[in-house]
Amino acid sequence: MVREGYRFAPDREGPVWVYRMDKQKVSTLQALERISKEFAVRRRDLSVCGLKDKQGRTEQLVGVLGGALGPGEVVQSGDLRLQLIGRTAQPLSAENLSANRFEVTVRDLSTEEAARVPESVAEVQRTGVVNYFDSQRFGFLKHGQGFIAKQLVRGDWEGALKAFFATPSELDKSDDAKVKAFWRDHWGQWQERAPLEAGKRYAPLLRRLREDPRDFKGAFLHIDRRVRMMALFELQSFVWNEGVKRYLGTKVPSAELIGLRYQAGALTLPRSLPRELRDELWTKTFPLLAPDSTFEDPLVRDAALGALRVQGLRLEDLCVPQTPQLFFKQEERPLFVVPGKLRVNEPRPDELNRGRLKVNLSFTLPPGAYATLVVRRVLWFAAESKSESPVGRPWGRPLAAKAPQPPAARAPHEPAPGFLERQRRKKEARSSRRRTAKK
Repeated sequence: MVREGYRFAPDREGPVWVYRMDKQKVSTLQALERISKEFAVRRRDLSVCGLKDKQGRTEQLVGVLGGALGPGEVVQSGDLRLQLIGRTAQPLSAENLSANRFEVTVRDLSTEEAARVPESVAEVQRTGVVNYFDSQRFGFLKHGQGFIAKQLVRGDWEGALKAFFATPSELDKSDDAKVKAFWRDHWGQWQERAPLEAGKRYAPLLRRLREDPRDFKGAFLHIDRRVRMMALFELQSFVWNEGVKRYLGTKVPSAELIGLRYQAGALTLPRSLPRELRDELWTKTFPLLAPDSTFEDPLVRDAALGALRVQGLRLEDLCVPQTPQLFFKQEERPLFVVPGKLRVNEPRPDELNRGRLKVNLSFTLPPGAYATLVVRRVLWFAAESKSESPVGRPWGRPLAAKAPQPPAARAPHEPAPGFLERQRRKKEARSSRRRTAKK
């Protein structure tokens, strides 16, 4: 459960109607698309404080410029519930978001794992959590489209459009994936019609291609502005993560670092920090890179530019040629985040996993920080006990009462298991434990 903490100046005559939206299993962008279609509101007249992913249940604000969505204070769109809470003068933005409150249930824990949670919570309160971007930031990467920004900065508009519009995801079983498969198989045949309702969302860019079959740039610029910018944010966020890992490696002994897998590779986080170093790192920022980025700290500069070089890029490459609508913005992001009001409840039986336990965590985070990363940092030892091999550098102290186990040998030609294979193995392991418990 995610609840936005918000602030806006009430204005009875304001042109923006503010709703509190309750949603579940739908992303913010998907919710806005549904609201636009069902209530006949232009997409550009809808505003939000921040983007929430589709997992879990969220409460967040939606601003509607120009009028109410309906005659009553509460309107419904399927499983979306919107309650009018006021009016204001300006569209909503990140400035209206004060904090996010999270309540998370963590399941499928052994007795030993559940017993370790309070100790790990205390570690997080003492050390904080590195403010990495977690897997939700990398949707294009997750669905096999890669870093579209790399094609954009090279001016490869056809490649960027093909990655976005004609690369179906193995993880997506919806009609949208079928539409992308259709255009993959009919690339360049713009007079064709995808035989699915989901294809209508791509009508603006297809109109442009039917007018000029080679205007891939014009077609790409008909993609929703937020989605276009996310393509740049993904690459910028990945470079930030990789730069921070390099920087921490110069500050924290490897024996005090643990590793966590995520969509784009692996992250390293400290288990403990000396007070003096903690006070330094908690107040430090690390830059999201742009062509005009400058550096005061040479260690930060070397780490950030080193991560960028690995991607085959320099600072001056971080621009989309002759396209002012798409740009990289310099921003300083806090290096660490400290969860507020972090609480853990006593373990209870997990009704979904017989013989296992669950715990409830609750905490607040500032805008832009990832609750999933806090949860995985608290439960890092449980995640490691279910994985096949270590990530990154040495992970520090081993699990209590367990000797560290070497990773299983793998034939030189055998690749590491991919995302789908790891998910399948986890599912089989859970099923096996349930069968054993029933016996």
